[in-house]
Amino acid sequence: MAIVDVKAEIAGTVWKVTAQIGDAVEEDEPVMILESMKMEIPVLAPEAGVVTELLVEEGATVTEGAVVAKLEV
Repeated sequence: MAIVDVKAEIAGTVWKVTAQIGDAVEEDEPVMILESMKMEIPVLAPEAGVVTELLVEEGATVTEGAVVAKLEV
């Protein structure tokens, strides 16, 4: 099994975490939603796997390219 990083594609604030540790997610399924410039932008799983870590909480500010979660694939 490999660990894959889930990265934010834009800078913003974590509006809602939609997946929890232990959840199975499909490729391109939202793991969390960022708010940036009054828009809601989903952070998508790059591959199907199981969420092993959430590195940010709701309300946190993230930068573009920041690792926000990890998946075991």
